[in-house]
Amino acid sequence: MTTGSLLAADLVIAVLAAGGWLGGGAASAARRRPLALGLAAFALLATLARAITITALARAGWWFAAEKVLIAAPLSLAAVAVAGPRLLRAPGDIRSVAVPLLFAGYATSGALLVTVLHGYPASAGAGLLAVAGVVAATAVSWRALGARPSRTVSRATLVVAVAALVAGTGLTAAPDGAPAVPHDHAYRDARTVGEPTRRFTLTAGTATVRVSGRDVAAWAFDAQVPGPELTAVVGDVVEVTLRNRDIERGVTLHWHGYDVPNSQDGVPGVTQAAVLPGQEFVYRFRADQAGTYWYHTHSVSDVGVRMGLYGVLVVRPGPMTGLDVTVPVHTLAGRPLPAPRTERVEAGTPVRLRLINTDSTTHRYALAGTSFRVAAIDGFDLRGPTSLVDTSVLIPAGGRYDLVFDAPATPVALFVDGRVVYTTGAVSTATGAWPVLDPLSYGVASPAPWSRIDKRFTLVLDRGLDLHELLPRYAHTVNGAADPNIPPQVVRLGDIIRFTIVNRSQIVHPWHLHGHHVLVLSRDGKPAVGSPLWLDSFDVRPGEVWEVAFRADNPGMWANHCHNLAHADAGMTLHLMYS
Repeated sequence: MTTGSLLAADLVIAVLAAGGWLGGGAASAARRRPLALGLAAFALLATLARAITITALARAGWWFAAEKVLIAAPLSLAAVAVAGPRLLRAPGDIRSVAVPLLFAGYATSGALLVTVLHGYPASAGAGLLAVAGVVAATAVSWRALGARPSRTVSRATLVVAVAALVAGTGLTAAPDGAPAVPHDHAYRDARTVGEPTRRFTLTAGTATVRVSGRDVAAWAFDAQVPGPELTAVVGDVVEVTLRNRDIERGVTLHWHGYDVPNSQDGVPGVTQAAVLPGQEFVYRFRADQAGTYWYHTHSVSDVGVRMGLYGVLVVRPGPMTGLDVTVPVHTLAGRPLPAPRTERVEAGTPVRLRLINTDSTTHRYALAGTSFRVAAIDGFDLRGPTSLVDTSVLIPAGGRYDLVFDAPATPVALFVDGRVVYTTGAVSTATGAWPVLDPLSYGVASPAPWSRIDKRFTLVLDRGLDLHELLPRYAHTVNGAADPNIPPQVVRLGDIIRFTIVNRSQIVHPWHLHGHHVLVLSRDGKPAVGSPLWLDSFDVRPGEVWEVAFRADNPGMWANHCHNLAHADAGMTLHLMYS
């Protein structure tokens, strides 16, 4: 059973336990003895079952079980200790156990709410707030059922509830926030890139584009989705002038996966101001990284990219040979792009398919009709890629895979989530049952380029209630905080940095660090044994723990965020800052 499955099972069991205790309390209050005893027995079994899941999660990693061990377990023990003995006495008047059963329900529910609304990390404040809620709810139920506790018990209950509430509120108060992100664009690369050899102009604006036979309202570069394909050869100096015709919320250009100098990264409020209607901004960088990349707006990126503000960037090592095909996959207004494309290819022609996932969710790709090799991932060539056949690949949001093969005499077809997007002829092949390539064990390994680690950071991805500026939202969080209250990760030039990225949520988070590629060290404790994987986008699935490392060699302030852009917009964004 995977850690992600354990997290889901624990959540379901907690809900069942809480429902059983509360239902038993309600049934006993209504004097429905068999139902009350049955529900209480079910709740007791569920509580015991949860002890098993919590123990298993604690063995998988403290990140997954902290609040369960420190808060849920004591509250569950209190529930069993209070309700259990009263049930064992089998009272003649079943109504007398209503309050103990309700207390058990409130205790289990309070612990569940800590997991759902607070998450990681466990805190004394969250525990005290849960206690206050349990005590207050029990007191109200006690009075509502006509019980007459002594004045001493009533006062003690009130004191405990108020004290826990006050202490909990103080301990969970929002921090002062992360240090402000600089807006003066002080992080400038000192290198002189020289005069441009490749010039482009992109104009962002609203447009109507045709997708699958239907007119769709879009935001587009040069009135097309995707925007124009930008190409260069290693050694070129690329200059791109971005103009905004009428996108009211502003636009920028972020060169996804291309490690440009910080001033050219296109993150509004960090490396530049958003380009508003009627304005323009000029980007310039040297094409020194051959590979497959893409560009997109980083201003209100969740909406902007989804509406169509993206395009392809390809840097080739030299003159193009054979057939070179880019396949940027996107969903626009609920309709898939690109449209299916068919072309005739002479047998023996070298073919490179550049697969680009520009959506915020993972896509499954399958190449039928030929063997192939994965030559590169995220712009970096793989070492010793072997031939594959009848094998699919999963590409995370923002990721790119280059597939290469020599065209056979028979047709081939590329499927994305079962839909044909590229063919050289008619192919009818079922690809849904094909195994998925694990890139961590593909290709030939080589030693890491360093033997030390200078700094370690742990990012625990979760969900929780965020009270930024007193406006509550259910945010996607990192280490219990949401943007802009996540402290930046401060590094020094030349440091070797190690990230541990933990996903304790029920949602996939495709992680993306700007300005750097990271070397994958391990996943769930199992070392990467294939070709060195230098990635800029990788899926951290529920319950997974990734270890990655990189050299801090690109000074500036860099965004570090989930590339499901809705998650980034909902708080899952922080920054890497050079001291």
